[in-house]
Amino acid sequence: MSLPLLVLLSCGESAEGGSGGAGRVDAAQTAAQWPAMERPRARAADQATPSTAGMVWVPAGEAQLGSQDGNPDAPIHAVKLSGFWIDQAEVSNAQFAQFAKATGYVTDAERTPTPEDLPGVPAELLVAGSLVFTPPPNAVDLREFWAWWSYVPGACWRHPDGPGSTTLSREDHPVVHVSWRDAQAYAKWANKRLPTEAEWEFAARAGFDRQRYVWGQSPKVQGRWPANIWQGEFPGSNSEEDGFATTAPVRAFAPNALGIYGMSGNVWEWCQDWYHPRGYGDPSKLAVDPLGPSISYDPDELGAQKRVMRGGSFLCSDVYCLGYLPGTRMKSTPDTSLCHTGFRCVADAPAPN
Repeated sequence: MSLPLLVLLSCGESAEGGSGGAGRVDAAQTAAQWPAMERPRARAADQATPSTAGMVWVPAGEAQLGSQDGNPDAPIHAVKLSGFWIDQAEVSNAQFAQFAKATGYVTDAERTPTPEDLPGVPAELLVAGSLVFTPPPNAVDLREFWAWWSYVPGACWRHPDGPGSTTLSREDHPVVHVSWRDAQAYAKWANKRLPTEAEWEFAARAGFDRQRYVWGQSPKVQGRWPANIWQGEFPGSNSEEDGFATTAPVRAFAPNALGIYGMSGNVWEWCQDWYHPRGYGDPSKLAVDPLGPSISYDPDELGAQKRVMRGGSFLCSDVYCLGYLPGTRMKSTPDTSLCHTGFRCVADAPAPN
């Protein structure tokens, strides 16, 4: 289920923001118990080789990943990765519709939460829905993120702005209002998986090691914004200089050096990894095909299990959210859905000939 705004008081569109929710861990799991950092990655022997149509091959290599702004949540660290396939673009509404039609799958945002799911929440708030960005009419304190988020009953991937809205004319836009669990279900159906956090950033940078943006060091390319982010005074005024107020088609902007679209802005993308403030382990050591921590720990919300999101969204800007930078992380509970959150998949298949 997607959780009412009153429950999601820690959900912010910020570099460090995340969203609260159900999902608890043992109280003994504290900051002192750092997780094991590396485990073998392998595809089950009986799993069919996935189709790589619409995917891009990311060659094996080493890179220095992490925040260029000194963010302690994402220190610079070295990784070595095997080659892998990644979706050329974010999963679109049209693609998700094929999945839903083939399987009858119902997303978390479409499910009515139960009192067991959300103990203590009044019955009248136990309605299916999701969080939708609503620009406030007046200037607000940027710390009061709830001023621009509304829990909209009926909002889901089929009705991204709430009842009465549709994805018609937006078939090529990224699917939104999908939780981590929804993304997992799609990936399994497609015989793929979600990317690890290391894979996601490695693919996003495409060889631009230790650069501020996925396209280099300058915010614009030939005077134009190369990604769908916020221009103007957040959260009340968006000049739409990049051409879009909300989501953009998944191939609206030029791809990166590997031919991958949309690795900056547009929508946040779920990763496989649990969130942990020391999820990278020892930054001084080379991590080989890291799969992230074995447990979740968020010092800002003790007890809530969270997964990593990457890439930023159309709500990011240098004024408020730096999530569109490749070294920035966000976290959220696996059952949370929002109007600016989607995903893409990766596949373990043989390298191209």
